Amino acid sequence: MKVFTAADLAACSYGDYIEALRTAFQGQVTAPQRFVDDTGPATTLLIMPAWDQRFTGIKTVTVKTDNGPLGHPTVQASYLLIDNETGAPVAVMDGTELTRRRTAAASALAADYLAAKTASTLLLVGAGALAPHFARAHAAVRPIKRVMVYNRTPEKAVSVAQEIGGEAISDLEAAMAEADIITGITSATGPVIKGAWVKPGTHIDLVGAYKPESRETDAAAVAMSRVFVDTRDGALHEAGDLLMAQKEGQFKWDAIQADLFELTQGKMLGRKTDAEVTLFKSSGTALEDLAAAAMVYLRAS
Repeated sequence: MKVFTAADLAACSYGDYIEALRTAFQGQVTAPQRFVDDTGPATTLLIMPAWDQRFTGIKTVTVKTDNGPLGHPTVQASYLLIDNETGAPVAVMDGTELTRRRTAAASALAADYLAAKTASTLLLVGAGALAPHFARAHAAVRPIKRVMVYNRTPEKAVSVAQEIGGEAISDLEAAMAEADIITGITSATGPVIKGAWVKPGTHIDLVGAYKPESRETDAAAVAMSRVFVDTRDGALHEAGDLLMAQKEGQFKWDAIQADLFELTQGKMLGRKTDAEVTLFKSSGTALEDLAAAAMVYLRAS
């Protein structure tokens, strides 16, 4: 059995991950609804299985919201890849790095259908470990020339901006007026990205809220957008931004335009006009982990 470290996973480009996910969404992968439970006041456990004809994969994830002050990652994970022909484990991988890269790749894949072709200014709302990955993944599908970074702790925004050659900003409203793509990767439970601040033609990419009672946008941002999701089932269970907007009477579930299956298979159109606002809500799916893990394993074999 091979062991893949974070460095091994970084050997594959963001384009490699994006295309692996595109192929998976176009194919036949089974990914049951993930198991999620709070195992402590600040700890959530997720177990995510998926399989296709060749491989089965299982990811275990712990989300520790109190890890920041301790200097540890909020999300920590491991991944086990199994060969279906023999039933034997063939690889174990750094699931934390795998999660970061496939999550960024999923949003970039969506942006390839939903962001304006000329989108060149990216705003990262949140400066955690995911932020650099999103900057690089979006740059793999759009001509990103400027990256702004906002965080409630300004020092973190400065650190990430220095790492990726971007700029830390303190005025979120002003930054949103300039951004072509806005990525929300926060741990916020209440609205940070507000519809009143979104300019025409923006693509909103929401990743941070992963529970039905948490959100990064207000209902106005959802109401003004053509809404897309990674999977409809995952969104129905966990997309707090959409669920809470629905509860407030600003969104109806049948208003979802398409998921990544329909977009990648050409069954539904993505962006239609330069002026429309598009919104992609990523809840995460084990399909993405399996696709990414299998790609890394096969490239090393």
